[in-house]
Amino acid sequence: MRRSSCMLTAALLGAFALSGALCAAAAEAPAVSAHPFAAPQPASPVSPAGLGGLGQVTFALLLVLASIFLIAWLARRMRSFGNRMGTALDVLADIPLGQKERAVLIKVGQTQILVGVAPGHVNTLHVLAEPIELVKPAAGLADNRPSFKALMLRSLGK
Repeated sequence: MRRSSCMLTAALLGAFALSGALCAAAAEAPAVSAHPFAAPQPASPVSPAGLGGLGQVTFALLLVLASIFLIAWLARRMRSFGNRMGTALDVLADIPLGQKERAVLIKVGQTQILVGVAPGHVNTLHVLAEPIELVKPAAGLADNRPSFKALMLRSLGK
């Protein structure tokens, strides 16, 4: 008990000595300003940011956005680049069956499998005995629906 009180007393004396030294140093320091402590400083005129500053900010923003799009494009390219190991597995066709459900025709080696895909589930629907030959239709013959432009012109009576 006596030992801890001696240590506490020594710590307090050290703190008082340090505070005394700091006060003495502050008293000897020259005055920083010729103005009294409470006197307000005159306002200095603020120069408005010129068009050059706005141009620099705009350029930096465009540079950041371009780099984000470039990184996203590279990530998409690299993801598809590393997935292909020959032609052993390929998605031949897919069709939406509902809002989140799809039917997907997959080629595994020489076998074609029809798979149902839903959130959290992938089920084999059918294994085809004979592979189906898929032919892409010609670009001009594929869509018999009228274009948006044709529909607008017809609705305007032209």
